[in-house]
Amino acid sequence: MGQTLAEILDAAARGKFPPPDGATTVVAQPSHRDAGVIAFTAHSVVFTDEDPVWVRTTLASLDCDELAGTMNPRFLAALLSRTGRATDTIDLLTVAASLPGELPLELREIADPDHPRVLRARKRRDDVRVWAADGGVVILGRGVAGRWETAIEVDEGARHRGLGRALATAARHLVPAGEPVWSQQAAGNARSVRAFQAAGFRPVGAEALLIAS
Repeated sequence: MGQTLAEILDAAARGKFPPPDGATTVVAQPSHRDAGVIAFTAHSVVFTDEDPVWVRTTLASLDCDELAGTMNPRFLAALLSRTGRATDTIDLLTVAASLPGELPLELREIADPDHPRVLRARKRRDDVRVWAADGGVVILGRGVAGRWETAIEVDEGARHRGLGRALATAARHLVPAGEPVWSQQAAGNARSVRAFQAAGFRPVGAEALLIAS
């Protein structure tokens, strides 16, 4: 049997990636919520419960560079149409190891389950926890295939002070010891990309998540 998506992600977090052979691996969805595409260097992983034959036939029908086929808008549109799902954007997928020691800034946990930031995060993650700092928040939860995922928000008036980097670094302290923490940044959001990379998150690929309606 082939690897599951969780196993592929676990290996990637340790720097062991699928072979750069131009191939596409199709694996089952880890849950009803999570479907999509991850493009590593010269190897893509499509995680869907749709027929793998349909995936490969559709990719073969595209007149484009085979290395970029799974992120081609025509393939994604076909996959969205077939699954009845939606997507927001193609993100840069990044990962970092957990860190020991003290947090780089003071945080207070938001315990209100009806807080808007908690409600938004729960649409895509389980076991969501949210902490606030002066001028921003850091969100942690279980996302695709059970991986730990983080996201941050910085208030407009608190920008350009290194707060984004500090919040992203804090996520590495908040995740359980020995666990990697993942994050997605929209490719055009250069400010967020810089903050996460300054906090030690390294890029591993591109990801398009398909959201169930």
